[in-house]
Amino acid sequence: MFKGSIVALITPFKNNALDTNNYIKLLNHHIEKGTNGVVPAGTTGESPTLTHDEHKKVIEISVKECKGKIPVIAGTGSNSTVEAIELSKYAEKSGADGLLIVTPYYNKPTQEGLFQHYKKINDNVGIPIIIYNIPSRSVIDMSVDTMSRLFELKNIVGVKDATGDLNRVDQQLKAMGREFIQLTGEDNNALEFNKRGGVGCISVTANVAAELCSKFQDKLLNKDYTEAKNIDNKLSKLHSALFIESNPSPVKYAASLLKLSLPEVRLPLVKVKDSTKKEIETALKVADLL
Repeated sequence: MFKGSIVALITPFKNNALDTNNYIKLLNHHIEKGTNGVVPAGTTGESPTLTHDEHKKVIEISVKECKGKIPVIAGTGSNSTVEAIELSKYAEKSGADGLLIVTPYYNKPTQEGLFQHYKKINDNVGIPIIIYNIPSRSVIDMSVDTMSRLFELKNIVGVKDATGDLNRVDQQLKAMGREFIQLTGEDNNALEFNKRGGVGCISVTANVAAELCSKFQDKLLNKDYTEAKNIDNKLSKLHSALFIESNPSPVKYAASLLKLSLPEVRLPLVKVKDSTKKEIETALKVADLL
């Protein structure tokens, strides 16, 4: 169920409020363009600055628009285990197909703390859980051993790997086998990631290149690496440009150029600088999107 091009969906704002109509439009855009799944309320969706009501609302809308069409993997992580459980239970009740749960940031738990955090969430829900391992934002790195222990639990099914270390794909494959779903969180390593045993990407770039990202992942899953490489070359400049400044400010600006969303972000994020705008515009042109 969880493979291919899965978009880490931006959350559109208008005058600092959730733009529900635009959010619905974005979801249907992805369904039409062949995106294989959506992640509402992830980091790219600015989950740290969504209110609890907004967080729940974007999950509800996503399920309503996508049910029976493409999977919804709700972002329900928190550095508070109790809060993560509450959001996860709500997402399950709303009809989400799975949960994306980030390693707890700021607290810096030990590996045993990580295990107990995920186990507690696992024990309170009945739908698949994907671990989101992103040391650059969470400070901590879940070890392969801890991940392997978690995979023995009933609901833990895979990982969104944003370590940037391709050797982890090999290590995780060796430890847990092919049934463990490996999705990269880095658009720029998706080609090699899949070659080594991954099955897809939870993508930022797919927000503005949905059709190309979907085709790219389809080629990879069918082992057409030549055509996949051609698409990757076309998108590589865009992958880089979208991270010149903190995500999701660049991708929201790119989305605004394509009339998909306003560029508005919430503090402490700010709109991108003029120099970054030029880089993004160039990258969109290279990808034949602008």
